[in-house]
Amino acid sequence: MGAVEFQEAEWIWKDGEYVAWQECKIHLLATAVQFGTSVFEGIRAYETPKGPAVFRLEPHIDRLMDSAKIYRMLPEYSREELIEVCQDVIRKNGLRDCYIRPMILRGYGTPGLNPTLSPIETYVATWPWGTYLGRDALEKGVDVCVSSWQRMAPNTFPARAKAGGHYTNAQLMKMEAVQNGYVDAIALGPSGLVSEGSGMNLFLVVDGVVVSPVLDGTSLVGITRSAVIQMARGLGYEVVERPVPREALYTADEMFFTGTAAEVTPVRSVDRIEIGAGRAGPITLDIQRRFLETVRGENDDPHGYLTVVEGVAAAV
Repeated sequence: MGAVEFQEAEWIWKDGEYVAWQECKIHLLATAVQFGTSVFEGIRAYETPKGPAVFRLEPHIDRLMDSAKIYRMLPEYSREELIEVCQDVIRKNGLRDCYIRPMILRGYGTPGLNPTLSPIETYVATWPWGTYLGRDALEKGVDVCVSSWQRMAPNTFPARAKAGGHYTNAQLMKMEAVQNGYVDAIALGPSGLVSEGSGMNLFLVVDGVVVSPVLDGTSLVGITRSAVIQMARGLGYEVVERPVPREALYTADEMFFTGTAAEVTPVRSVDRIEIGAGRAGPITLDIQRRFLETVRGENDDPHGYLTVVEGVAAAV
C-alpha cells in the first residue's frame, strides 16, 4: 500500500556534466549523508500537444534557491542556468512525462557539524513517475490517518526551506500510516492545529468554501497549493486560509491533498471516519479537472504555468 511506480532514467546532471544514472554517487561521509544537509525540489513535466511542458518551473527554482540561501549553501549556478538545465535533462533522457529532482547538497569535506567545510554540489535528475498515492487515488480518493508524529515548531527547522533533513519527520509519518493500513497521514503542528500531509498540502471543503490551513511556520509553502488556490477562485469558489482544528477534519464535506507528486488527490476518510459521502467530492473533482487540463495543455494556460521544453517533439 502506498507504493510508487519508479523507473530509472539514463542520465543525471552533476555540476555541469552528465553522469550515467548508476554512476552518480557521493561519499559515505558527505555532510548531506551524515546530517541531511541538502535542499531539493520536486517538479513535474507533462506531455502536452506542444511536447513536454514543465509545471511552474520558475517558482520551483526560486524556492530551491531560497532554500539554499537559508542553509547558507548557494550554488555557483544561477537561477536561469538551473531553469535551463531542468529542461535539458528532459531532452537528454528523451522523456515527455516525468518528475524532475534538482538538488543542492554539501558533499564530502569534514566529519564535523560545520558544513561550510564541505563543498556544495548541484544535481538534476529526472525520471518517469506515476501517480504518487496509487493508480486509483485521483479518481477514488485515499484513506489517511492523523499521525502521532507532529510537524516542527516555528524557529526549530525552517519550514519554508525544502530540505532533505526535514523529511525524516515525513518518513516517520508515512511509515506509521502505511503500517497501520492507511495510504498516508495528516500532521498536526505543535499547537495541535492541522498543518499538512506527510509531504503534501491539505484542503478541506466546508459548506461550499475551500479551506486551507493557514501557513503558520509548520508547513511548506506549496507551489501547487498556491496554483490550486488561484484555479479554485477562477472557478468561482471562495477560498479562505484559517486555523483548522483536528476535529474539523472529520466533519468536512470534502478533502484533498495537493503537491507536485500528489497533484490533486481526494481524501475519502480520516481515521476511518468517512469524509462527506466517503468518496471524491464534486468540488474536489472540479478543481482536479481544471488542474489536470492545465498541466496537460488542454486549455489556454491562462496563468502561464507551463514551460514547454523546446527540441522535443510531441508524441504522435
